[in-house]
Amino acid sequence: MNLFSLEGKTAIVTGGSRGIGRSIALHLAEAGARVVVSSRKIEPCQAVADEIKEAGGEAMAVACNISKLDEIENLVAETNTAYGGVDILVGNAATNPHYGPTTTIEEPAFDKIVDTNIKSNLWLCKSVLPDMAERGGGSVIFLTSVAGVTGTDDIGVYGLSKAALSSLARSLAVGWGKKNIRVNCIAPGLVKTDFARALWEDPERLLKAEAAYPLGRIGEPEDIAGVAVCLASPAGAFITGQTIVVDGGITMAGARG
Repeated sequence: MNLFSLEGKTAIVTGGSRGIGRSIALHLAEAGARVVVSSRKIEPCQAVADEIKEAGGEAMAVACNISKLDEIENLVAETNTAYGGVDILVGNAATNPHYGPTTTIEEPAFDKIVDTNIKSNLWLCKSVLPDMAERGGGSVIFLTSVAGVTGTDDIGVYGLSKAALSSLARSLAVGWGKKNIRVNCIAPGLVKTDFARALWEDPERLLKAEAAYPLGRIGEPEDIAGVAVCLASPAGAFITGQTIVVDGGITMAGARG
């Protein structure tokens, strides 16, 4: 038995057009899954789907603004029509329109973070889990952040939303475990993505970060994708309700990164 095989499985990856989401989509496909690549704009999603198909995999692109519940329902409906159901759900799409002290955030920015980072993932689960249970089980993976594990005042509400996802994962894991559905989170540290470009493109700040990380480097998207494949596959069959910190050791060393 290949513990990391996803042959015959179907995965939805939100925020799948770039960075961590793109890497997860590519590696799920490499493990054998049919992958539905989703984000707000269809063109970059189609580029990732084409990349998967060129490598011999099976994929499709569906545009979805996850803050809009009707578009979430359409994403799931199109996946069900094309592939017959969902076995793996990766909730990666997120936003952070506020950077600065937590108490300076305005209500529109707060509401946007809550709607995109928390409510959308609950609605995705509401749309997917009943059918997933009928199919015999599956895996849900939320991408959170070390900002939801440690304290921070510059992205505090973003961290709050990610901590809420960990709580949501625990509750869903309890509620759906008897249906063989596992729900987990991956909490990355600093990873070389567009989201953190201002940090890693600044040589001085990058050197400072690398010096703080016990592994001596910041993360790459592939570092996160490998954990996602594990959680989606039989290799992770006895893991549920967990938040797995993938941060090069920075939180262990007493810093956020």
